[in-house]
Amino acid sequence: MSTTTRILGIDPGLRITGFGIIDKTGQKLAYVTSGCIRSNEKDSLPLRLKTLLDGISEVIAAHQPDEAAIEKVFVNVNPQSTLLLGQARGAAIAALVLAGLPVAEYTALQIKQAVVGHGKAAKEQVSHMVTRLLQLPGEPSADAADALACAICHAHGGQLGSMATQGYRVKNGRLV
Repeated sequence: MSTTTRILGIDPGLRITGFGIIDKTGQKLAYVTSGCIRSNEKDSLPLRLKTLLDGISEVIAAHQPDEAAIEKVFVNVNPQSTLLLGQARGAAIAALVLAGLPVAEYTALQIKQAVVGHGKAAKEQVSHMVTRLLQLPGEPSADAADALACAICHAHGGQLGSMATQGYRVKNGRLV
């Protein structure tokens, strides 16, 4: 009898943070829930970050995940956007760590590779594969699909999250 591991995937964003929860039993994946946490663009940055932290904390309390996976920040052309995304990601990680969850981090290339089979996949391909892999009746929103993809990546390559990745670098979506 296989044990079930509940995985929370996070797609961080300051305006919209996607979340997705799956259960992994052996090699089987089952959809639990997904959605988005939205911050009010009119609020101050600290209030927006608190909204994200509180929202993720509520998801954790309601669904009791065992592990978490979050997408790593990529560098945008606009440094201000990158900085804001990093702060949103920090609020998400803080919520996960405060809940005592082990946190794995994956690049967009790693996530696309795990879900679609290649790191240059379009968002639509990722969403379509998430829908197929989890046998969903319809496609989730883009942010929720990305979060579910992050959880699937962790489920498929969980050894990446649990092994010490310090000293490794990412090349073509893989740790080397």
